[in-house]
Amino acid sequence: MEPPPLPLLSGACVACTLGMFATGLTDLRQMFRTRSVENIQFLPFLTTDVNNLSWLSYGCLKQDWTLITVNAIGAALQTLYILVYLYFSPEKRRVLLQSTALLGVLTLGFCYFNLLTPDVDVRLAHLGLFCSVFTISMYLSPLAALAKVIRTRSTRCLSFPLTVATFLASASWTLYGLQLNDLYIMVPNVPGIVTSILRLWLFWQFPPDQDKLYKPLQA
Repeated sequence: MEPPPLPLLSGACVACTLGMFATGLTDLRQMFRTRSVENIQFLPFLTTDVNNLSWLSYGCLKQDWTLITVNAIGAALQTLYILVYLYFSPEKRRVLLQSTALLGVLTLGFCYFNLLTPDVDVRLAHLGLFCSVFTISMYLSPLAALAKVIRTRSTRCLSFPLTVATFLASASWTLYGLQLNDLYIMVPNVPGIVTSILRLWLFWQFPPDQDKLYKPLQA
């Protein structure tokens, strides 16, 4: 069977990934409505911003406009979420320290990849490897939350729209990397497919409507 045409895959990658990023708008609305950051985690915004900026650099170096478009918009959205979180957070010092650490990491990365690695091919390989490892770690980080779901028999802490969007985005990017024969794009998105399928199985195994049948358990 013929592989899907690249423009179709590019469109799918853009649409699905932006859909995944847009799930953060729910948190944004909540922050404005309640004028607080209660029950909203800051680190996912920060790590996703690092991930977007890293892939944006990779896309610019490779002149891949699909990567550039998706990650430029993603970085802008995550930066907006960070700024709004900072505005409403009562712990501004902690948020500023974490954000400053991010800027320090990005500055060191820029110096290494652009000043200390003059060969473009080597720079592309090193940057691709860094992006891949960081993306894999992001996809594997929620495994602790999945263990909590199994222990409490409740999927209340999971987002079904985010799970579906993550699955579609990961599948699209895996096919896109396969089409381009780019392992740095293809390989790190496979864990996203696996963890998304696991979360979908948990939603099927422990439907949200079933939560009322069980008493809440302490984490």
